[in-house]
Amino acid sequence: MAELRVKGTGTIKLFESDNTSSVTIASPASLSANKTVTLPDADVTLVSGTMNDATALSGNIPVSNLNSGTAASSSTFWRGDGTWVAPSSGLFGSVGFAARLSASLTLADATSTDVVFSTEILDTNTAYNTSTGEFTVPVAGKYFIGCNLCYNDGEGNISDMQTLLHIAGVSGQIHRSESTSNGTTHTELTRSWSMIISDLSVSDVLKITAYADTNDGSSSLVKADGYSSIFWGWNLA
Repeated sequence: MAELRVKGTGTIKLFESDNTSSVTIASPASLSANKTVTLPDADVTLVSGTMNDATALSGNIPVSNLNSGTAASSSTFWRGDGTWVAPSSGLFGSVGFAARLSASLTLADATSTDVVFSTEILDTNTAYNTSTGEFTVPVAGKYFIGCNLCYNDGEGNISDMQTLLHIAGVSGQIHRSESTSNGTTHTELTRSWSMIISDLSVSDVLKITAYADTNDGSSSLVKADGYSSIFWGWNLA
């Protein structure tokens, strides 16, 4: 077996006249520092070993070489734990939605009615359905959820109003904002609330229902003037 050893500094150039032979470059175990080897001007494949001289590296690393490019996009970055993730936007996370009522909703007396906020304002993950009024959780975590409803009957007979938040598959409401007259009736009143819901799971479905009770048994409205009736939320973590 032939060996080529260099005791001083310099450049080793390897040439192959037939361009078919394999050339193996090996270093003794006692090598104490990086050495530079200049190869012929042709395509070279690094079969094993490492390249440690950062100043000699150039060009772009293909995205497919970083976790196979999984989740790589114009809205994600390469994190130190070897994954592509969306950046957090300050206090809030990457998922947000908001929708408002586009037409007044009639409420039968003392009857819970689904509220469909059909005019979308914001939907970062296409997770809110304007046809059903449902928000389907796309990313598990904690969410800041809020709702504002403006009740009106035009006659001053509303004695009780309730705005309720539901999660599909969970019995009853998980939150209720209520105004009871205690002998005083209203022509118009707004019920507004916000809350943090912890540990929502992917595919949980959130929706709003409204309830109004009038003294004369007549129907009432949830008004849609501007942003008087709106449903919104954002994930925190």
